[in-house]
Amino acid sequence: MKPLMIKDVPKEERPRERLLAVGAENLSNQELLAILLGSGTKQESVMELAKHILMHFEGLKLLKDATIEELIAIKGIGYAKGILILAAIELGRRMHQYRPTENYTIRSPEDGADYIMEDMRLLKQEHFVALFLNTKNQVIHRQTIFIGSLNASIVHPREVFREAIKRSAASIIVAHNHPSGDPTPSQEDIQVTKRLADTGKLIGIEVLDHLIIGDGKFVSLKEKGYL
Repeated sequence: MKPLMIKDVPKEERPRERLLAVGAENLSNQELLAILLGSGTKQESVMELAKHILMHFEGLKLLKDATIEELIAIKGIGYAKGILILAAIELGRRMHQYRPTENYTIRSPEDGADYIMEDMRLLKQEHFVALFLNTKNQVIHRQTIFIGSLNASIVHPREVFREAIKRSAASIIVAHNHPSGDPTPSQEDIQVTKRLADTGKLIGIEVLDHLIIGDGKFVSLKEKGYL
């Protein structure tokens, strides 16, 4: 049976035309992916190919982490289409994660979590990050201090406060993610927090909070009474 090709679809129902008519936000994932692909194969229309890809990756759930090898293993996807998909995914990720550093003010644990949540919640390893603030609680710099399992002997205060002094920071907020998605603090998390806070008091740069980032949720060690 001959597949239904885009040229056989009424013009007003084609993905590109629908995007122009109703806006990108009103298109399905399948239609958006079909626009990216541009064309199908002799056996499949571009819409069928898009549907095939989404089914293979369980929708967007796994597609966001797809590799070029996984993509080109799908019949109808060569390097050109695979690279286009990966580029679109990365661009979308960067736009979603973008947070303007200049004048971003942190007034609450929620503000801090909002600033870093999207680019930390799905990391496969623990990342220990410091946000350096001025006297108005505006972020002046962000830096990843350490990648790996949190350990008081590895996350040394000198690494954090060296950068704080260099940036003339008035205060800092530290944060790290739990790859499990559960932000419940461990004893190690609490020990690191107290060590950093004590050091901050000695040199006059306050540690305002230690945020633990899970998958869409967070814990503030300040709110828990550890700061």
